[in-house]
Amino acid sequence: MIESAKKLRQIYERKPYAPFFQREFGFFTLEKWKREGKIDEKTNINELFGFDPPGNYDIGQLGWTLAPFEPCFENKVIEDRDDYELVQDESGRHVLFFKGRRNGFMPEYVSHPVKDWKTWIENVKWRLNPETETRKKQFEQIIQKLCEAEKNGMIITERVIGGYMYLRCLIGPQELPLFFYDHPDIVHDCMRTWFELADKIIEMHQKYVAIDELYFGEDICYNHGPLISPKMIKEFLFPYYQQLITNIKRRQSWSGKHLYFHIDTDGYAIPVIPLYKELGMDVMSPFEVASGCDVVRDGEKFPDIAMFGGIDKRVLARSIEEIDRHLDRILPAMYKRGGYIPTCDHGVPEEVSFENYMHYRKRILEFNS
Repeated sequence: MIESAKKLRQIYERKPYAPFFQREFGFFTLEKWKREGKIDEKTNINELFGFDPPGNYDIGQLGWTLAPFEPCFENKVIEDRDDYELVQDESGRHVLFFKGRRNGFMPEYVSHPVKDWKTWIENVKWRLNPETETRKKQFEQIIQKLCEAEKNGMIITERVIGGYMYLRCLIGPQELPLFFYDHPDIVHDCMRTWFELADKIIEMHQKYVAIDELYFGEDICYNHGPLISPKMIKEFLFPYYQQLITNIKRRQSWSGKHLYFHIDTDGYAIPVIPLYKELGMDVMSPFEVASGCDVVRDGEKFPDIAMFGGIDKRVLARSIEEIDRHLDRILPAMYKRGGYIPTCDHGVPEEVSFENYMHYRKRILEFNS
């Protein structure tokens, strides 16, 4: 087993005083640092920031923030609106962008592809067929790397768009809450289709490897808690989650292998932890501080889950003294607890200076041995 895999597995096993696994959630500031001359195209940021080599292998194929359509919708301009343009994106959403600019701001979503039975059946459902030749060929291209990763002891991760994120992509965040009441039959058919796609694709993967981690991109919370009620979560999501987990475990080539269940959600996630623990959740991320999450407090309340994230992105943009106070409270406590990977609670924002980030990385690397 390669060293990075051993190190990461200690985190999943929640071993106290295990060295922190060194990685980051993501970056929104690299281009700014390039403009400032702090890094360039040749910079190896993994070496610069002291990140560990990957300890897991992410198979892919089942979406994350967007539904895994095959084929995707045509990306095209639908209407010119002077300073704006209305665009159909690859997920079939109609999105209002500044003309000539698609990134760096929050776009306005005008409509989503599922509005009723007709739009679901005619425009969307067939794009989620698990049996397409394209899906099979995509997997064939990575089989060798996947088997090598398992041979090296890496955590084999099935990253899957979670049910809430999937329904939001299909129906829209504003429309979805009423859809549960007005069209529960459509929602259940959407979720059956989600399950059938995920189950078939993962079954194909399991013919070659055993799965270590089932990782859902859920984003089911905002800054005051869950976006839908616990009743809705249990009625519309959990039956499909439970069956998928059961099927994966039944198919494992090694029946005693533990399947880590990982939920990723922004917002104030603490109210949903007991819910997902009913399904056996082992890991949660990224514990957004601005929404009220606190990995030290929450780690004491839920000692049986691993936690990734919890470093306040806002604090990293302030003074070195404030960064140190923040880290002095979190790092020793979570190092003692175990089961923690310190990362920014979302992508590192542009407001964070290169010097601040380097100081932050130096502090975390103190727990590297």
